[in-house]
Amino acid sequence: MVTVTLGKTGITVNKNGFGALPIQRISDEAAVSLLRKAFQHGITFFDTARFYTDSEHKIGLAFAGMRQQVYIATKTGAVTAEGFWKDLETSLGELNTDYVDLYQFHNPSFCPVPGDGSGLYEAMLQAKAEGKVRHIGITNHRLSVAQKAIESGLYETLQFPFCYLANEKDLQLLKACEQANMGFIAMKSLSGGLITNSKAAYAFAAQYESVLPIWGIQRESELDEFLAYIDTPPAMTPELAAQIEADRKALSGEFCRGCGYCMPCPAGIEINNCARMSLMLRRAPSENYLNAENQAKMKQIENCLHCGQCRAKCPYGLDTPTLLEKNYKDYQEVLAGKPL
Repeated sequence: MVTVTLGKTGITVNKNGFGALPIQRISDEAAVSLLRKAFQHGITFFDTARFYTDSEHKIGLAFAGMRQQVYIATKTGAVTAEGFWKDLETSLGELNTDYVDLYQFHNPSFCPVPGDGSGLYEAMLQAKAEGKVRHIGITNHRLSVAQKAIESGLYETLQFPFCYLANEKDLQLLKACEQANMGFIAMKSLSGGLITNSKAAYAFAAQYESVLPIWGIQRESELDEFLAYIDTPPAMTPELAAQIEADRKALSGEFCRGCGYCMPCPAGIEINNCARMSLMLRRAPSENYLNAENQAKMKQIENCLHCGQCRAKCPYGLDTPTLLEKNYKDYQEVLAGKPL
């Protein structure tokens, strides 16, 4: 079994982390079954967030009576100390535990530090002193915030998007984490569904000893794919390397990662899916996206207010309204029977 240690935390786990965002879409029973199967086959790191509706509750159900055998990471999106304590106490209750192994600031627009006026880092230190938090981390989609977190020396882990679409700046960020003995947790390892070859994704991540990828898992078939890689990890073959290179070319330039930080939209547009519909149509059977439900979602783009909120909130600096217009045009052409 290949393991990874998260920097100075000393947390050593199988090189498969369980991303628990998707389990909010399934029943308690189905989620508990998935989580326990993952644990029984060697996965011990489970990442969730207060923001993920009932995901924490489902993890709490799954690991009741066996808390010491797993590592649980969760997150707070609070912007004040008061909000921090409210989130933490809620998370502890939902998770059915009295401590969190890794507590992370969830994609803040700035890097919390002592004395910045927010009181967030001071609250985190107090929570750690009280034993409610074992280790302190931060997640982000903004390169500048991630860099500041590393330079601050205040964080034990960084969670950042990292997959085989990573650019040179992303790789430099990883190297900086390694030099700082800071754990690196890779989110969006399948780029929000745009990467469809899990073997290629795993083989890429396996090249970096310090990287812990967390795979968003909702179905047993998805879990089984990654469990199979525990005993027989895929090697980087010429065929997988060719697949990676083809995907890099196809997904070069500006594209929506589906992170959802532009949401909610005041016009009710499901931006995180609609702004990348063209890519999904190219990379999966189109009939999956041409049903009445998706047609209604795409038509909502016609109601765009051009308020600019989505553009301002995008951590990747994308011109989201223009992306929406382009994707709607492409979608209509596919509906009309024209190839993309």
